[in-house]
Amino acid sequence: MKILVTGAAGFIGYHLCVRLLENNHEVIGFDNVNDYYDQSLKLDRIKELNKRADESGSSFYFFKGDLGNNDDLNNVFNLDFYPKEIFTNAKISLVVNLAAQAGVRYSIENPSAYVNSNLVGFCNIIEKCRLNDVDNFIYASSSSVYGGNKKLPFKETDIVDKPISLYAATKKSNELIAHTYSHLFNLSSIGLRFFTVYGPWGRPDMALFKFTKSIIENKPIKVFNYGNMIRDFTYIDDVVESLFLLINKTYNFSETKKNEHFDKNENYKIFNVGNSDPKNLKDYIKLIEKYLCKKADIIFEEIQPGDVEATYACTESLEKWINYKPSTSIEDGIKHFIEWYLDYYKNFKT
Repeated sequence: MKILVTGAAGFIGYHLCVRLLENNHEVIGFDNVNDYYDQSLKLDRIKELNKRADESGSSFYFFKGDLGNNDDLNNVFNLDFYPKEIFTNAKISLVVNLAAQAGVRYSIENPSAYVNSNLVGFCNIIEKCRLNDVDNFIYASSSSVYGGNKKLPFKETDIVDKPISLYAATKKSNELIAHTYSHLFNLSSIGLRFFTVYGPWGRPDMALFKFTKSIIENKPIKVFNYGNMIRDFTYIDDVVESLFLLINKTYNFSETKKNEHFDKNENYKIFNVGNSDPKNLKDYIKLIEKYLCKKADIIFEEIQPGDVEATYACTESLEKWINYKPSTSIEDGIKHFIEWYLDYYKNFKT
């Protein structure tokens, strides 16, 4: 397949592109490489993707552009834009939209960034899918859509109409827009509610990265709600395996749409992607300390606006659909992240 991955310079997007290239798909990576966090990390991800494509002989093209720019998107879907030696002339058959302005707390400080990227940008990319006869559309939603729901675990059938952050509101809006396009235009769409994804090449604004950096640099870490936070931490390899299996299933499913027995109710889906084994944040920090061989200086603070006390994914629907259950333990996941971090930055001193 020829697959467009938006947010390719981002954490999940990078890892997905690696997996697709390993399986000889033609991959177009799209990203605006903004400065929300360290751009050098994003640029290194792109370098790594180009390197892996060269080594494997796979077809990869990185397009720097913005979902808010229609000219950029028109060029992305214009097959004449690409060097003929890189790609076949087959159309883009699948779009995985992982581009978004991330971060719950930052959405309180800079709401316009979320409107431009997560709402306007999302509408632009899904409309281009319609206009260019893309068969399938997979996109990132978030566990944040569950808001302050108290019933655990979170299930896809739960009511999610009371978000407590603008970020969550934009992600719920994406799900509603995708449902409309599936209903009106027969576009197959799958929304994925990711639960606290972590691992190598992760985002510097997330807890694991921030805690690791601060502990190494002998700086205190801020732990909110006095550490009484429960999270369904999901390792990146489990997320990418889920995505990869969904892509294969979606492609095969699109072929069945062409016959008379296609069930239109299958055209729109939402899945939780989580580990279904929530852990206390304090235990998470203890494992970081263990693999850094260094204690953290912890400052406990009140819960922050937009934060929730607990997340817990029910993944039965995902398991039934792709016959796979994310299961990497946080002990293994944190160990792999610390190993990557120390190798990438090479600045750890005991």
